Amino acid sequence: MALSRSQRQFWLGLAFAAPYIIGFLLFTVIPFIQSLYYSFTSYDIFSPPKWVGFDNYIKIFQDDRFYKSLSNTFYMAFIYVPISLVVNLLIALLLNLKVKGIAVYRTIYYLPTVVPGIAMAILWLWILNPDVGILNTILRSLNLPDPAWLIDPDFTKPSLIIMGLFGAGGGALIYLAALQGIPKEFYEAASIDGAGWWHKFRYIILPALSPITLFLLTMGLIGAFQIFTEAFILTGGALGGPDQSMLFYAVYLYNEAFVNLNMGYASALAWILFIIVVLITILIFKTSMRWVYYGGE
Repeated sequence: MALSRSQRQFWLGLAFAAPYIIGFLLFTVIPFIQSLYYSFTSYDIFSPPKWVGFDNYIKIFQDDRFYKSLSNTFYMAFIYVPISLVVNLLIALLLNLKVKGIAVYRTIYYLPTVVPGIAMAILWLWILNPDVGILNTILRSLNLPDPAWLIDPDFTKPSLIIMGLFGAGGGALIYLAALQGIPKEFYEAASIDGAGWWHKFRYIILPALSPITLFLLTMGLIGAFQIFTEAFILTGGALGGPDQSMLFYAVYLYNEAFVNLNMGYASALAWILFIIVVLITILIFKTSMRWVYYGGE
């Protein structure tokens, strides 16, 4: 039986999409379901999974390292992410100025975002060296305190914040695109009404950028719960660094899965992380109705 034109187009489109669909099923959907099953088992890769019910979840909430990793991760999520949003916005406002050579400045600010995470971590491992690092050298020359950034537990997470802000150009570029999309008539009307720069910023720029802020906030929080590479490299692969101050949730999960080979326990950790991220994302979107403004509103 001959196929109609629409049917041929459907099967042709399906054939082109098949590699992605197969990859999505094999590497996303099936592992997703398997991890849920493994979370209720005792599994070390080398022997068959043994069903243990909710024992893994009960053990998690009795593990001090779980609370430590969650605390460190919340620190980065709710301190670093808001700071990064402010810095991204300030950089975008600067890059939106009409000055000579602005294209060069935009390129310079964006370049750090294309540096691989491992290379960035190794670079900052040198910059933050308490003895020969360039940052402490500058601080000492100015007669300012020179902390032991990656040794003192009180300064390890601030070190990660500083390193993260160095790569703030990606978010700034998104803010910049949104800034350039604001109609000039809004500023002209505000100037006619006697509005100063603060009123323009408060009543024009912030509402116009609120959808971008929602996007960057959501992605930033999700990313903060997955911090791994930087912490792993800066601590030399150790479990959490000095006083476990850099024992983030993803690092803890990695160690349980690939160092201790507690795959069942690690799967349970992964599902708790999934639930936490989903709940926080839902909360953000529920509250966004009060402060996010879209075109025409």
